[in-house]
Amino acid sequence: MKQLSVVILTFNEEQHIERCIKSLKSISENIFIVDSFSSDNTVAICESLGAKVYSRKWKNYADQFQWGLDNCPIDTEWVMRMDADEYIEIDLINELNTFDFNAVPNSISGFYIKRKYFFLGQWIKYGAVYPLNLLRIWRTGKGRIENRWMDEHIVLNSGSSSALIGHIVDDNLNNTHWWTDKHNSYANREMLDILDKKYSLFSSDDSLKEDKEGSQAKFKRMVKESIYNKLPIFVRPLLYFLFRYFIRLGFLDGKKGFAFHFFQGYWYRSLVDLRVYEAEMHIANLPTNQARIVWLESFTGLTLR
Repeated sequence: MKQLSVVILTFNEEQHIERCIKSLKSISENIFIVDSFSSDNTVAICESLGAKVYSRKWKNYADQFQWGLDNCPIDTEWVMRMDADEYIEIDLINELNTFDFNAVPNSISGFYIKRKYFFLGQWIKYGAVYPLNLLRIWRTGKGRIENRWMDEHIVLNSGSSSALIGHIVDDNLNNTHWWTDKHNSYANREMLDILDKKYSLFSSDDSLKEDKEGSQAKFKRMVKESIYNKLPIFVRPLLYFLFRYFIRLGFLDGKKGFAFHFFQGYWYRSLVDLRVYEAEMHIANLPTNQARIVWLESFTGLTLR
C-alpha cells in the first residue's frame, strides 16, 4: 500500500492535469483535486484518472490549499503538494517507488525536492532559477501553508527535514499572453503582501522565519525583505535583472532565457513596484485599514474580506 497522498489545486487545467496525474499514479493511489469550478474538462479528466475531486470557491492559493489539507480524507502518513502544470520526472518516480518511508526517523518531518522551471519549452538552468528547493512532502499533520497572498510556503510545525534527489518539473504549456496575464495577477497579490507589511491589513503570517534549518526559501525571503524591498523603487528591478543575467549567468540560457529573465526578473518586478506606488497614492491618507481594504478590493478585483 502506498504511503503518500497528493493534493493539487485546479482551475481550467485540461491542458496539464492529465500529464500531472499520470506522472503521480505510480507513487500514489490517493490524489485529491481541489477545483475552483473549472468550466473546461478538468474535472472530467481528473475523475477519469481516478482522482477525487472537491469543488470550492477560490480566494487565494494559501486559503485553498490549506482547506484541502484540512478537509480532504488524507489517510496516509505522508502528503505531497503539486501544481497542476507540474509533473515528476522519472528520477523522482523511481526514487519514491523504492523509498522506504517506514525507515524515516521520527525526527524527520519533511522532504525538499528540486524543481526545474521550463519557459517556452526550455529548461532555465541559470540566473538563480535552478536548483529551487521546495518542501513538497511532509508528514500528515506536521505541515501547513503560510497564510499569505503570494510566495506561500509549506512550513513544518515540528521535526526537521531532509532532501530527495529527483526532480519536479514546472512546464506550463500556455502561451506568453497567458503568462503575462498570470504575472499581472501575481503583481496584485505581491502588492498586497508588501502593503500588509506596512499597514497590517490582513491576518497574514510569516512562519517561514521560524524555520530553524535556514532553508533556501527562508534565505530568499530574508534578502527580499531586508535588502531588495529597501532599495529605491523602480531601481531595484533593474539591479535584480542585472544580478540574475550577468552575475548569476542568466545569459547562458540563450534567447529564451533572455526573455524569461527580462520579463520575470525586470518587467514583473517593475510591475509590482508600479502597483505598490499607485496603491499608496490612494490609500496612504485613508483613515482606517477597513477603508484601505475596500479600495484595494476595487483596485484588484479580489475578495479581501
